[in-house]
Amino acid sequence: MITVTNVSLQYGKRVLFDEVNVKFTPGNCYGIIGANGAGKSTFMKILAGEIDPTKGQVHITPGQRMSVLKQNHFEFDEYTVLDTVIMGNKKLARIIKEKDAIYAKADFNDEDGLKASELEAEFAEMNGWNAESDAASLLSGLGVAEEFHLKLMKDLTGKEKVRVLLAQALFGNPDILLMDEPTNDLDVETISWLENFLAEFENTVIVISHDRHFLDSVCTSICDIDFGKMQSYSGNYSFWYNMSQLALKQRSDQNKKTEDKRKELQDFVARFSANASKSRQATSRKKLLDKLTIDEIPPSNRRYPGIILKQEREAGDQLLHIENLSKSNADGLLFSKASINVRKGDKIAFIAKSHLAITALFDILNEEQQADAGTYQFGTTITKSYLPNENSKYFDLDYNLIDWLRQYSSDKDETYIRGFLGKMLFSGEETLKSCKVLSGGEKVRCMMSKMMLANANLLIMDEPTNHLDLEAIISLNNSLADFKGTMLFTSHDHELVQTIANRIIELTPNGIIDKTCTYDEYLESADVKRMREELYKSKGSKVGKLEG
Repeated sequence: MITVTNVSLQYGKRVLFDEVNVKFTPGNCYGIIGANGAGKSTFMKILAGEIDPTKGQVHITPGQRMSVLKQNHFEFDEYTVLDTVIMGNKKLARIIKEKDAIYAKADFNDEDGLKASELEAEFAEMNGWNAESDAASLLSGLGVAEEFHLKLMKDLTGKEKVRVLLAQALFGNPDILLMDEPTNDLDVETISWLENFLAEFENTVIVISHDRHFLDSVCTSICDIDFGKMQSYSGNYSFWYNMSQLALKQRSDQNKKTEDKRKELQDFVARFSANASKSRQATSRKKLLDKLTIDEIPPSNRRYPGIILKQEREAGDQLLHIENLSKSNADGLLFSKASINVRKGDKIAFIAKSHLAITALFDILNEEQQADAGTYQFGTTITKSYLPNENSKYFDLDYNLIDWLRQYSSDKDETYIRGFLGKMLFSGEETLKSCKVLSGGEKVRCMMSKMMLANANLLIMDEPTNHLDLEAIISLNNSLADFKGTMLFTSHDHELVQTIANRIIELTPNGIIDKTCTYDEYLESADVKRMREELYKSKGSKVGKLEG
């Protein structure tokens, strides 16, 4: 168990946490939520002992082992994958190291023998003989094939390292598990495996994630950080969100009635206080007015952008026809034999073992890459808008945000431009900062402003939720649900895909799978599983083995 008592953290005049009190108990998974900048990751570092609070303390039950999902992908570069996972249990890793060092001594003596015997007893007690097989099992579950287990970490890609570090955090059944964005760069099968693992995990889990489906699947409690305080609620994220929205509405309605009452009283006092015949009544009502207090709803730090996507012109019946399109890179085929007829009103979610395949297809459709073979043709009524996954080239300009967005608008009026920036939470002096210094989330919000300006009837979106906080993701989700046009998109946000897509297309090196259904129906379909097995049977492609 972790007990947080009166924890405060202050940087200069800025108070990040103010006397936080909370308990994290075994058998529960706690989701830490809060607006960007609320201090979620900082709070996690306080729990892990990486940052000392200004005051207060964190107490961990004596003898319990804490494991933290590492964010430094280079920390274990000189170790093998298996050794890196086993190092998740520091005590076991230390015993193995000491034991190996003793046995390697050229002048092994009786004292060494006694020490080795003690270490062997501890090693056996910690189930050390099964350490390698347990580590290998974790790696396999997380999609790291056996051929990688003896490789050095430095020889792995960033996405492969993510899986290894996740296996390290899970290794050895820790009493307390801290994870900051554990689903980043994981594919749907690996996320599903992790969800099932955590559902059966009997100890304490504390997690930060922007993946609503993941939070719903694993969390038993939600801890909300707002105004430097933390409040814990039983239930998963959706329960917390619906409850908070309902409470806000009820409080707003109550406040409105109270405000109406106050206005009624103020009008009465103004009209009748000078009237002698009603002066006593006016005086009593003024006293009532003085006593009347409005139960204020404190304004939340959460800010929801106003994403409004409209199509200026409705598309005709001919939207987009793709015929036998193929694309490869240095590692082999990304996708091939892609023949797709996009219908009016389709909201198509694209999936693939290699995200590079989807990005390549979207770039081809936006004339940023060329296909190896095949053709595509847009209808004459189509206007498209593209939100790419990699957007750096759009911001390689010395423009402020107003001038940056103005270049994409036919209406150059500053007030008009500021309106679109304001919808995406850029206001005042923020609109005058250079687009070169924007964070990842700010760049995506600028690209959203650009997309809103376009009023296109066909949207192409490559991972639109990347870098966004939960509030922006919810706003985007609602906007896409209301959009009357056609969409081609891909996203790792399960909830967004499930609630938006009416058609799923999977790109493979040997053809495509095209199903008109929801995302969950696609994942559960026996026919889809059979088709996937057939399409991935080919040994000619190395693409996608460990890609997210």
